[in-house]
Amino acid sequence: MTPGGGQPPRRTRIKICGVRDEATAWAAIDAGADAVGFVFHPQSPRFIEPASAWEIVQRLPPFVTTVGLTVDLTPEAFESIQRQCPTDYAQLHGGEPPETVSACGPRLIRAIRFNARTIADDLARWSALEAVDAVLVDGSAGGEGQAFDWDALGRVRARSTKPVILAGGLTPANVGRAIATVRPFAVDVSSGVEIERGVKDAGLIRDLCDAVRDADRALNSG
Repeated sequence: MTPGGGQPPRRTRIKICGVRDEATAWAAIDAGADAVGFVFHPQSPRFIEPASAWEIVQRLPPFVTTVGLTVDLTPEAFESIQRQCPTDYAQLHGGEPPETVSACGPRLIRAIRFNARTIADDLARWSALEAVDAVLVDGSAGGEGQAFDWDALGRVRARSTKPVILAGGLTPANVGRAIATVRPFAVDVSSGVEIERGVKDAGLIRDLCDAVRDADRALNSG
């Protein structure tokens, strides 16, 4: 709450995911992104070796959050990657069961795929898990640029007791509408700021961040 008793201005956090080089990381930082994400899933076109990601992490400035994304690893394999590239948060983006998620915590972002029939229960179930710090809702298995029914998510977002991160099909052109509809804690963007699959564009990253700030200003002035 603000000193006057009103709600503080909202600020949607921004994560640029699929960073593969230092120049892209700095493009995100300079544009105002709060976090950069590294994909440690070998089948992804945005894959980066943990050792290479760690070289980038060590050269980032203070107050930039780093996130490492993995898919369906055992707790032992997950821990091995975390030793090679310790990140501030880990993002589990597969079908990991609750016991695996708990074993990999804390400081976890649990990614789930939007399903209109189950989204309310999914939000409640995963946010209740102590190891989970935030729930990310995607339109696909990740990195495919697939949007979904934002209105449906907006209606049940409050079922999550943890912050909700919105992903899937977000671009500079539509992120403002997505924020106005869902009111997420953060947005997570990868393909929407690429000029080709796996290749980020500094101009698109800047446009995306500007669009998020414009959306926040519109909501705060409404």
